[in-house]
Amino acid sequence: MENTAADGSIIDHFDGRMLNPGHAIEAAWFIMLEGKVRSDASLIRLGCDMLEWMMERGWDEEYGGIYYYRDVFGKPVQEYWHDMKFWWPHNEAVIATLLAHRLTGKEKYASMHHKVYKWSEEHFSDREYGEWFGYLHRGGSVSVPLKGTLWKSFFHHPRMQWLCWFLENTD
Repeated sequence: MENTAADGSIIDHFDGRMLNPGHAIEAAWFIMLEGKVRSDASLIRLGCDMLEWMMERGWDEEYGGIYYYRDVFGKPVQEYWHDMKFWWPHNEAVIATLLAHRLTGKEKYASMHHKVYKWSEEHFSDREYGEWFGYLHRGGSVSVPLKGTLWKSFFHHPRMQWLCWFLENTD
């Protein structure tokens, strides 16, 4: 949840019901990594659960890719870009699914990783000039050809590439 009441309950309002799958998936791999560092299986399980919940809620079954925003109860979302596909949640999902597979050995995470990586490479990659486009329409077509903005900077994508390389090449 992006916002909750002080007691952790859901606030039944646009803002209170809003889910950002990208934030939750990013937090999931942070928690999994902390679980690895601490040798704490409960943190790894929590991170994996978060990943599964958000992939289930955030994955677009019709067109593929991860929605930008969702409503926890399936109600309308106030942000007009809610159904677009942004680069950074996909970067986070590539990391999280690979890390979950490396930590648990479970094939379901390898399958998730393959699905999100394949969709992302097919839709975000600029095959002519390199890098990823930042913003796609729901169906996967490029919204704007910009690859650098105030928000899309040199961070999420190279971090994904480096961290996935690191995960594949170390124990």
